[in-house]
Amino acid sequence: MFSMVTGFIDYSQRAVQAARYIGQGFMVTLYHMNRLPMTIQYPYDKLIPAERFRGRIHFEFDKCIAREVCVRVCPIDLPVVDWNFGKDIRKKRLENHSIDFGICIFCGNCVEYCPTNCLSMTEEYELSTYDRHELNYDQIALGRSPISVIGDPTIQTIFSSTFLSERAMNGHIDSRAVTSSPDSI
Repeated sequence: MFSMVTGFIDYSQRAVQAARYIGQGFMVTLYHMNRLPMTIQYPYDKLIPAERFRGRIHFEFDKCIAREVCVRVCPIDLPVVDWNFGKDIRKKRLENHSIDFGICIFCGNCVEYCPTNCLSMTEEYELSTYDRHELNYDQIALGRSPISVIGDPTIQTIFSSTFLSERAMNGHIDSRAVTSSPDSI
């Protein structure tokens, strides 16, 4: 009889605890029901990367002295540095520098340990292609100026889309205009 009573007490304590957990989950759900959606319409709206974002590597050919520090500190020995010894100037002369972004893990060691600061990380993150071989960047592709998300005229910034959705909620503009393309507004 005593074991039946303790079993009932244990069962009721577990039922109360389960109800408490369900109630906590329901309160979190109710808390989030009051928020606006956080979805970004990617091709039209882009997030601005953080200050220390590790995007595509930018390379300045004129600054490089071919010490190959970037190759030595890379955990996967990724940068390919081709050089020859210039007998007339008694220094290494850089011929080619390439990085395969299909393999790169964007750790930033090459940028951090470069003695001449010829490598830098950019905020460019759109590197997708249909052909994997297009991700092998030589010194010409590495040297092109990075594309800034802020200065891209083809996109609508997050600030303006948030501003438009707030105006639509306040009744200032038609809410269908917010969901249509940015050119129709």
